[in-house]
Amino acid sequence: MLSGNLLGQAVPAPATPAPSSTPSTLPGNLPRNLPTQGLPGRPVPGQTSPQNPAGRSTSGQPQPSTQSAPGQQPQTGRTQTQLSNQNGANPTGTDFEIQAQEDQKAKNQLTSDELQEQGYEAAREREKQEIRRKLFGFEIFNNPAYQETFAPNLNMATPQNYQVGPGDQLNIRLYGYSEADFSQTVSPEGNIYLANQTGIGPVSVVGLSIEAAKTRIIDRLSKKFVGLRNSTYGPQNTYLELTLGNIRSIRVSVLGEAVKPGTYSISSLSTAMNAIYQSGGPNELGSFRKVQVIRNNKVIATLDLYDLLLLGVQRNDVRLRDNDNIRFQTFEKRVEITGPVKRNKTFEMLPDEHLGKLLYFAGGFSANAYKSRIKITRLTDRERKVIDVASEQFDTFTLQDGDQVMVEQILDRFENQVTIEGAVFRPGQYSLDQNKTLKQLIATADGLKGDAFTGRITIVRTREDLAIETITVNYADIINGTREDIPLQREDNIVIPSRFNLAEPATIIIQGEINNAADYITMPYMANMTLEDLILRVGGLKESAASSQIEVVRRKKDVDPKSTTAEVAETYRISINRDLSINPGESKFLLEPFDQITVRRSPNYQVQTYARVEGEVIVPGNYPIRSKDQKVSDLVNMAGGLTPYAYIEGATLVRSIQLSPEEIAQQQRSIAEVADDARKSVVRVDPLATGKQEAIGINLKRILANPGSTEDMLIQENDVLRIPKRLETVRLQGEVLLPNTVKFRPSQTFQDYIAQAGGFTAKSQRRKAFVVYANGSVDRTRKFMFFNIYPRIEPGSEIIVPTRTTNPLTPQQVLGQATAITSSVMTLITLILAYRTIR
Repeated sequence: MLSGNLLGQAVPAPATPAPSSTPSTLPGNLPRNLPTQGLPGRPVPGQTSPQNPAGRSTSGQPQPSTQSAPGQQPQTGRTQTQLSNQNGANPTGTDFEIQAQEDQKAKNQLTSDELQEQGYEAAREREKQEIRRKLFGFEIFNNPAYQETFAPNLNMATPQNYQVGPGDQLNIRLYGYSEADFSQTVSPEGNIYLANQTGIGPVSVVGLSIEAAKTRIIDRLSKKFVGLRNSTYGPQNTYLELTLGNIRSIRVSVLGEAVKPGTYSISSLSTAMNAIYQSGGPNELGSFRKVQVIRNNKVIATLDLYDLLLLGVQRNDVRLRDNDNIRFQTFEKRVEITGPVKRNKTFEMLPDEHLGKLLYFAGGFSANAYKSRIKITRLTDRERKVIDVASEQFDTFTLQDGDQVMVEQILDRFENQVTIEGAVFRPGQYSLDQNKTLKQLIATADGLKGDAFTGRITIVRTREDLAIETITVNYADIINGTREDIPLQREDNIVIPSRFNLAEPATIIIQGEINNAADYITMPYMANMTLEDLILRVGGLKESAASSQIEVVRRKKDVDPKSTTAEVAETYRISINRDLSINPGESKFLLEPFDQITVRRSPNYQVQTYARVEGEVIVPGNYPIRSKDQKVSDLVNMAGGLTPYAYIEGATLVRSIQLSPEEIAQQQRSIAEVADDARKSVVRVDPLATGKQEAIGINLKRILANPGSTEDMLIQENDVLRIPKRLETVRLQGEVLLPNTVKFRPSQTFQDYIAQAGGFTAKSQRRKAFVVYANGSVDRTRKFMFFNIYPRIEPGSEIIVPTRTTNPLTPQQVLGQATAITSSVMTLITLILAYRTIR
């Protein structure tokens, strides 16, 4: 078995000059003689050393190339000083500084020509990439996923026609009567040396095949080992085996329109396809159909890469030898094909290939392709022209370079389809071939449904001029034989209406005290439906429903417009059995379409509600509201009365606001209107919200003294009656020197409690002071002439002194006001005395 290198390393080739042939244009207006080197983004062939999977190694090593990379541009912007420095001058530090500044300026100053050239190069590179993307087979040779696709098989047996060359290791083994190992590496002169073991001189094996080399070695060794051949000494008893060990590397040049041209060091087992793949295959100008292998200045093989890409056949894939050349010519003819074919690519065509061959390259038509005619767009010397090629000309029509072949799709229509829809059992599309008349089509659709309206069947037909027409048929006449059957045409659409579609959908609405309904339920009308049937379908009645007062509202039909009653509906009051069972007492009231049923709520039905008592009562807790006229005194009695420590004057009633959002909005609008009218005052109120709790000041002492009086309030759901324990404190807040809480003493007045808080401050508004009592009621300070009459103080009260917003009067202002008041009083006394004197 062989062992050796997979592929060798690529040695970059020297830059090749651009072809000087007259440029022609590709379909994308790209010059045909685009240089293959020096374009932006073109990879320079580098030295690669793929891993050897078979464990073989090469005896020869590639020599590094001293040539410049293909496409490398000479450096520009150098001054005469720098050039002279390169010729051996020893520049000073100042020269270097000047040169550095000049180089920097040259880098920063790009002329408009350079910018335009860069834009042209970028556009040309984009156009090249687009051409490569469309080329059939290009991705096979330039896809990283196919790195090992064209690697040579190094695990193969030694080819008998393999020619031995310098660097090959020959494994020479004797077995049989004599055993020996004469493994040697072929010298650069082409010899192997067996002198150390046998005394035999060098044996020349270069250029020989394995078989020929084996014969020559046996011929030389048979002089030492007579058993290698039959002789007078006896029959052959020693045998020789010759195989390859480490194989050599060869150097192959890839020239012409390749993606990565250059010289490559590869395994001596490599074929032309291995080198073609390593070089990236043909570029956008290279030919896939005529790849030449040149040996000793002669073309020994021409490869057609389409054989491999389309058939998997590698014709003329010769094994390479040292210094072989592979040359990619420029293509002669390329044609692009688009449309519903299996491969939308640009294909290379040989001169003798026709349109049929192009279709074969494209994989043939797709299922939806229009196969009778193909449209070709061709470039003439002046303009473009369109050619229509019929199917019988596919194998004879000759294509030209730059042709664009477009395959069209079949029409989006049916040649024998009719459609039926509506009141039939199997609506859908049917074949016109088996259903040539209307009667046959309806029979194929399993006939008419029971709701079919046969008096007017519509056939929607598309005429030859694409105008739509309607044909109306009375199908009953066709069934009865009074009219002939209607022949159908393709694309006819038969519509059979339903009787239900010709009438307004009949419904029944039920609302009120029924289960499973928030507002109302709409049910489809069914014939012979009774009121009990409807209530059963909607889930039955609620416990709160008044089964004896169910109201049915029925619209009147065909009302006489001249009638003076103006009645538009009739109302029925029905009483039904709550268990909805069928019995002799059932109402038997049949419903009609569009009836509206309302199930009223029982007048005396109410969900049980509760009120709560908290504080100093014998049994605090929740108590039911047993009657609509239940009052606060009843709630106290239900709680067992008051405890000895109850502070009756501090009792409060807490009630939740039960207003709808609309009522709250209306109150806020009313307050806003009043506030707009009060120009000299500001109206500020707390915003209302549903569920907000508010304390109501009640006089529980009067209520208990006279139960049922006007003081005794009615209890509502979720009311809370709070009776505090006996209170013994008074709280002082606001503009006092030391706000605090003090003990209540019956003998003390308002001023006494103010004194316990340190007295009023300079900003106290005394005449506005007020007291909040324990039950939530409020009493304010009153004014009599020049004196303030303060409210009484009770246990649990809270004294609040407001802050004066205006600045206090100065002593001068106080003295001035006092003088004015005294003068006014003296003037009044003088007038009174004068009046009495006159009388």
